[in-house]
Amino acid sequence: MAAGSRELDAFVRDALQRGIPRAEVEAVLVRAGWPAERVRTALDAWVDLDFPIPVPHPRQSLSARDSFLHLLLFATLYISAWHLGSLLFDLVNLAFPDSAELAHAAQQRANSMRWSIASLTIAFPVFVFMARLLARELAADPDRRRSAVRQWLTWLTLFVAALVLIGDMIALVHGLLGGGLTVRFVLKAAIVAAIAGTVFGWYLRDLRRGEAMA
Repeated sequence: MAAGSRELDAFVRDALQRGIPRAEVEAVLVRAGWPAERVRTALDAWVDLDFPIPVPHPRQSLSARDSFLHLLLFATLYISAWHLGSLLFDLVNLAFPDSAELAHAAQQRANSMRWSIASLTIAFPVFVFMARLLARELAADPDRRRSAVRQWLTWLTLFVAALVLIGDMIALVHGLLGGGLTVRFVLKAAIVAAIAGTVFGWYLRDLRRGEAMA
């Protein structure tokens, strides 16, 4: 641990031990130049209980089980999102055929749709099962939200979803400027925005819910 972090943790512990309210501790540290996020992290290390001395939060260790559950959850999420988008793209192509498509395009589309349906049939139920399992564990032990692997994968998912949304908007503006906006193009852009936006909004809300419970 860096010397600065040790000093911050020691100051927070001493301040709480003297009975100084958390809001005052946070305010004075921020005025002193400490980043607000680091101050909140230092404060969150101690449980807000009416006790003569500060009570530390239990530290979440990186267990193999926790890593497995969260990796499986997010892997099935990515597979489900990708193949849902692929299936909807194929349905758009089917509803609005392009006269320039090659003769074998219909066979390729049918094969793509079979893969997407097969993937969703297996991956999505696994994702739902894992999400419910982890939700039950979080309800029983809210401190599991502090899991490092959960936080890293959640932030990675937000990053990927944000990049997809940005790329989708860039493609939409490019098509608009080039006069290439067709019904197929707009529908596909809407599909990408809906899937990525739903994932981004869901996990951003999950993070904020965790911060509110801290």
